[in-house]
Amino acid sequence: QVHLVESGGGSVQSGGSLRLSCSASGITARSVCMGWFRQAPGKEREGVATISTDGTPTYADSAKGRFTISRVSNKNVMYLQMNSLKPEDTAMYYCAAAEAPDTLCEYYLSGDFNFVYWGQGTQVTVSS
Repeated sequence: QVHLVESGGGSVQSGGSLRLSCSASGITARSVCMGWFRQAPGKEREGVATISTDGTPTYADSAKGRFTISRVSNKNVMYLQMNSLKPEDTAMYYCAAAEAPDTLCEYYLSGDFNFVYWGQGTQVTVSS
């Protein structure tokens, strides 16, 4: 059985930083695309960043220059370092995973339907 567990959310002031963590267990595939998505109240879930098994990151425009996605080599453990946070970053953040070749992982950012496995989410709140 697959489980994804996120941690690290919280409340910060604008300009602050948070680091989210995600640990996935039960996935046996050798190639796993992992990603972070977020959903704000009243809005659709959107991709933030993905990272392939070989460590190649892909970012949404909203995350470029402020967020860094990383992954423990050869493990399904992933992080999202978020700096210069803005009130519009306030959302529930979800960890996601899918068995996929590295060459496709960047394209998975565009649609949450690409991901099969999801965590419960961790809340990030940024106050002005």
